Amino acid sequence: MNRPREFEDTREHLLATGEAVIRSKGFAGVGLAEILAEAGVPKGSFYHYFRSKEGFGADMLARYFERYDLDLQHLLLEGQGRGKLRLLNFFRRWAARHGDAGQGRPQCQQACLAVKLSAEVADMSESMREVLVAGMRQVQQRLAQTIVIGQHDGSLSPALQPEPLAESLYQLWIGAELMTKVQRSPAPLQRALQQTEQWLLGPG
Repeated sequence: MNRPREFEDTREHLLATGEAVIRSKGFAGVGLAEILAEAGVPKGSFYHYFRSKEGFGADMLARYFERYDLDLQHLLLEGQGRGKLRLLNFFRRWAARHGDAGQGRPQCQQACLAVKLSAEVADMSESMREVLVAGMRQVQQRLAQTIVIGQHDGSLSPALQPEPLAESLYQLWIGAELMTKVQRSPAPLQRALQQTEQWLLGPG
């Protein structure tokens, strides 16, 4: 009889494995049995760490946003160049991830877990929706902080309003990514980049 594999951190292993599977197939499209089989972990171990699949989903999203925030701090708050350039580089990288979206399956199939799950789970799970709200607010805060950095270093207009602009930018890019998924074309993100560049010019 084969014994279950042992992992140094079973909870982390389950979260990482589940995220990889759900990125590809969505939350509702993946059963708990598939996650456990892919992870090589028995059901009893799963329920030692998570009360339910929904609880697992909330923890998975929280983990995603924690890791994403570390990336944002590195790219935006501690990055090279002045504030405006940091913002533009961030959004250029976002657009570049989907550069071959017109060639078969879009790259966003494997990226942006928050975008992939936001519409799917918002009406399905209140706990997951709350994690999405908090995580997305954190992203907007990092964008706003970078706008302030740009105002301080002179690369962005002092007339810009950091928090409203950060919210508008994030909403623009979330919507553009959803349209990219639907159209299987990078065009919506390319237009979002053009709009971003225009907004960052500030009042004429």
